[in-house]
Amino acid sequence: MGLFGGKDGVKLKKRSAGAMAYIEYRGPYNKVPFDECFKKLYDWAKQARVRPGFTPFVVYPNDPKITPESDLLTQVAIPIAKEVPASGEVKVSRLCDMEIATLKHNAPAEEYNKSYAELQKWISDNGYELFGSPMEIYTGKPKMKDGKMIIYSEIQFPVRKK
Repeated sequence: MGLFGGKDGVKLKKRSAGAMAYIEYRGPYNKVPFDECFKKLYDWAKQARVRPGFTPFVVYPNDPKITPESDLLTQVAIPIAKEVPASGEVKVSRLCDMEIATLKHNAPAEEYNKSYAELQKWISDNGYELFGSPMEIYTGKPKMKDGKMIIYSEIQFPVRKK
């Protein structure tokens, strides 16, 4: 059972390949200017005449346990219907088909560590290993509840059998 995602807990599923547009941010995770980056990405998509998807996401290529906080890379992204030329600070890339272990996180951002730990434990306990960068797919707008900002997301870890 997931700590924050309700009764569903961890699920294993396939993620289809697709194009993404993203802006890179380097620095502490708690300083990423998400709103500013997402606005720039949706404005760029309109100018590039490419249809954006409705679920913005981030990719975390670095391991925060070994990478200094000032060097952490975050790719703030949106899915796009097709690959088009990059422009300015907006880069375009393609995500491959992948098998993912996923867990819903519907809780304050400061509780992400618990969700990540639960997902990593499941991966290890079920004979899988990480095979790529973790992602957070934002499934709803954040809302204030009991004085805390609740984040609605799905954490996805690309995996493969050991």
